[in-house]
Amino acid sequence: MPDTRRAFVNSVVSIAASVSGAAPLAAQAGGAQQPAPLQPASGIQVPRMKFGNAEISRLVCGCNPLYGYAHYNQILGTVMREYYTPERVCELLHQCNRFGINAYNYYPAARAKSDWDRFLAEGGHMNLIVQGTGDSVQLVKTLKPLAIYYHGENADRAFQGGKLDTIKEWCKQMRDLGVMVGVGTHQPELIAEVESQNWDVDFYAGCVYKRTRTDEEWRKVLGGELVEMQRECYLQSDPPRMYRVMRATKKPCFAFKIMGAGRVADAEQAFRTAYESIKPIDGVFIGLFPRVKDEVRENSERVHRLLAGRG
Repeated sequence: MPDTRRAFVNSVVSIAASVSGAAPLAAQAGGAQQPAPLQPASGIQVPRMKFGNAEISRLVCGCNPLYGYAHYNQILGTVMREYYTPERVCELLHQCNRFGINAYNYYPAARAKSDWDRFLAEGGHMNLIVQGTGDSVQLVKTLKPLAIYYHGENADRAFQGGKLDTIKEWCKQMRDLGVMVGVGTHQPELIAEVESQNWDVDFYAGCVYKRTRTDEEWRKVLGGELVEMQRECYLQSDPPRMYRVMRATKKPCFAFKIMGAGRVADAEQAFRTAYESIKPIDGVFIGLFPRVKDEVRENSERVHRLLAGRG
């Protein structure tokens, strides 16, 4: 394509994206062409909270859909992996930036680092809140994140196995690296226990559904029965328990899976319940899968509206 024609096409795409609120298409032909700079979405910026030395959005871009962790079934996970090419991962993060979402819940999946490097090369910026799994020391040294927390499912297993000291030692190791330190979990009792022991941690990340019950715990709540994929069973009575523990701590908390990994039909009510149940210094991790609609704009507008005028 001649340079003049390419410039014209790029300008049209950028203008259309600015008007519609959608992110411009990512580079084609293998990503050789850089996307046009993105402008803020006028009047729609997600409110922020103080987190350490940073001001971050109270809605944080989740990572699970980007790498096929659907927490629903294998088919949806496959669809997510097929949809989220490197170009689309970067498009999503740029679209988040336009609406004031400046924090990303990073998970060290196989392709995550190359996607992250591409996003940065395209002019993007995010405060990283990293899920600490694998070589966490190397993660901190390489990514230089704002914060890192002990991976939720790993923390649950340690808690259930009576090995809390493993988590505590990890937190001390991360503290020595000069990064904010947290504990992730699906168990409200774990947060309560860490609080009771007054650990040197800065924050918590809590799934509002207690999806990591043991088989014995599931049999107790399900009348002796077990369902298929019991670790993906979501009880409506769970969220109030996690929200109650989050409110009880003075430390910042991040609620996640407020939509039950796509099971909750009423998104408006799920978001309203979440933000009414957590503290003004707390945030929400949200997975985004804009295959059908612009979920970034929709959720940003919703949070902007729900938090308007609130401290």
